[in-house]
Amino acid sequence: MADIVYIRELEIETIIGIFDWEREVKQIVSLDLDMAHDISKAGQTDDIQYALNYKSISKRLIGFIEKSEFFLIEALAESVINIVMSEFSVPWVKLRISKPGALRGSKDVGVIIERGIKD
Repeated sequence: MADIVYIRELEIETIIGIFDWEREVKQIVSLDLDMAHDISKAGQTDDIQYALNYKSISKRLIGFIEKSEFFLIEALAESVINIVMSEFSVPWVKLRISKPGALRGSKDVGVIIERGIKD
């Protein structure tokens, strides 16, 4: 399967970080998701039931991340991947998650992780 459904620059406010001030002020995290999904049946039928519903995924992730209070972006990334794979039956996910403005002189910092099997 070579089909990818993606979400780019999904920005969500959350508590994230190890410093005292980061535990008191919400910061923006930005997500890029690439998700394996066979889109052929959705393309042939024009029926949403065969598509990977990126709106449902984004709403679920927004709700989860807004309420979360992780210290490390790595832990947040693993949780995001687990939600996408387990709740939406996605066999492979690549996630880029960043904290814009977290490092002076840099546009953003973050991690890129990939989990699952991409056919």
